[in-house]
Amino acid sequence: MSTTLSSATPETPDSPPRPASTRATLIRLVQRLHFYAGVLIAPFLLIAAVTGALYAVSPSAEQLIYRHQLHTDSSGPAKSVAEQVRAAQAVRPDLQVTAVQPATEPGATTRVLFSDPSLGESERLAVFIDPVTGESLGQLASYGSSGALPVRTWIDQLHRSLHLGEPGRMYSELAASWLWVVALGGLVMWAVQVRKRRRATGSGSMLRGLPRMRGRGRTISRHGVIGTWIAVALLFLSATGLTWSTYAGEHVTELRSALNWTTPTVDSSLTGTPQAAGGEHADHQMSGSGSMSGAMSSADEVAGIDGAIAIARANGIGGPVEVTIPDNASTAFVVAQNRVPWRMSTSSIAVDPSRDAVVDVNDFSDWPLAAKLSAWGIQLHMGLLFGLANQLLLFAVMIALIVAIVLGYRSWWQRRSRTRRIGAPPARGALRELPLPLTLAIAVAAVAIGWFIPLLGWPLLAFLVVDTVIGAVRTRGLQSAA
Repeated sequence: MSTTLSSATPETPDSPPRPASTRATLIRLVQRLHFYAGVLIAPFLLIAAVTGALYAVSPSAEQLIYRHQLHTDSSGPAKSVAEQVRAAQAVRPDLQVTAVQPATEPGATTRVLFSDPSLGESERLAVFIDPVTGESLGQLASYGSSGALPVRTWIDQLHRSLHLGEPGRMYSELAASWLWVVALGGLVMWAVQVRKRRRATGSGSMLRGLPRMRGRGRTISRHGVIGTWIAVALLFLSATGLTWSTYAGEHVTELRSALNWTTPTVDSSLTGTPQAAGGEHADHQMSGSGSMSGAMSSADEVAGIDGAIAIARANGIGGPVEVTIPDNASTAFVVAQNRVPWRMSTSSIAVDPSRDAVVDVNDFSDWPLAAKLSAWGIQLHMGLLFGLANQLLLFAVMIALIVAIVLGYRSWWQRRSRTRRIGAPPARGALRELPLPLTLAIAVAAVAIGWFIPLLGWPLLAFLVVDTVIGAVRTRGLQSAA
């Protein structure tokens, strides 16, 4: 929601502001903040919405675009994972293999991942192997923990930074920082508008709009209805988007660390004694008493992949997984569940197949609630948690946001056509009319937000200062003229 609604206490440009209650003054303040945020921030929100709509459907598009690498028509028994990895190594003997994502269902291919210095940050080279024939079906760059392939990676970077690198990330952080303010401010203004309409005519609903409206009133009604329907989704996208941001994201990470809400990781070190997992892990405890430091030579690493997967499966690590291959004798295999639709857990386990031993277990059920919510939120934001349904929902929300922004600008222009003035309604200086304790509380809150969410707080504080000064100057001029 990105434009202003009718003021709770209308004023005329030629008269001083009339005394108003604290509630009415706060509504005026919210109105003006919503207006400025809508007009100035909406272009960034519009870009984020358009690129976000593209990214929402990119996982499904990826399956279609790269179907020849991701799928195979071969049928029959699959080769061992070790054989498939060796087939990939024969294709790229110049690179170091780091991980493998074995096929888990008929028709799927195995993804063997290599460290490639020629690729960008967080990128690995994926060689796709037919698990039945051992044939290579192609090579593609794979990005991040979600394994995004080139088209989805390109759209992701467009959405995140407009392909401008770190400076470009400022746009997405600005959009995420202000999105929740615009959404909540719009809800407040829309609720005021609906309430006034109900008092006047006995009709009107935040979810269905204001009946029998024309012109700018109809535009505002449609704008408000759309904003109400998508408000919860916008708040969610704002909150999760900030976790990826440069400045606010760093503060979120620090807060989670201070509250012990960080995501647990598995310990793959073989320098100590494997821990006793107990219960369902008891069948795979260390069967010897010797040191683990000489676990495997590099020549045996690939051979141990199938054993590592077998131990992980026996210990409850089901579904598609990524197996991280140790690069030295003091590190264990790590088998971690991939982020796939409709699976709520991402457990992982470190194992040493040479001794049939479980080294460490990172069970998703043991994660702090905040870490679970964060993991689910990230997957939901990326359109991965619930598959196609998730992607279509995000796409619909982005289209609705685009329409709401366009309607907001239309409302602004319609007001300009009616008043022959370009700008916000004359509601400046509302902060000066509030009780001093409330004014100080708002100022303190703006400073606090400015520290935690800099691209929201500092512009917000600047708005409050400038609006107060302009309001004071304007009021003094009107009083002198009177």
